[in-house]
Amino acid sequence: MIAGLAAILLSQLIGELVVRGLSLPLPGPVLGLVLLLVVLLARDRFVMIARGPLADEGVEAVSRGLLKHLSLLFVPAGVGVVQKLDVLAAHGIAIVLILLVSVTVTLLATVLTFRLISRLMRL
Repeated sequence: MIAGLAAILLSQLIGELVVRGLSLPLPGPVLGLVLLLVVLLARDRFVMIARGPLADEGVEAVSRGLLKHLSLLFVPAGVGVVQKLDVLAAHGIAIVLILLVSVTVTLLATVLTFRLISRLMRL
C-alpha cells in the first residue's frame, strides 16, 4: 500500500518537475496523472513492467482507498473559504453571477458538443 501511494506521488512529482522545467501551461499533477495512466496502460500490455507497486493492483488499491475518503480532501478548501469570508462578503454577488454564467456556458458547450458528436456518429 505504501509503495502504491509512493508511485502515485512520484508520478505527481515527475509531472510537476516536467511542467516547471519546460514552463508548460498545465498543472503538474495533471501531467503526472497522464504519465501514470500511460504507465498503467503499458503495464497491462507488457507483463515485464508489472513489478513492485504496479503488480497486483497496488496502485488501484491505494486509489480506491483515497476515493473512499475523498471528502476529507475537501477540508482544506473549506477552511480556505472560511478564511476568506471577508472577500465573499465584499464580492459575493459578483462571484455568484460569475458562477451562474460559467455554469450556463459550460452546460451549453457540453450540449452543443454532444449534439455535434451525435450527428457525426450517425454518418
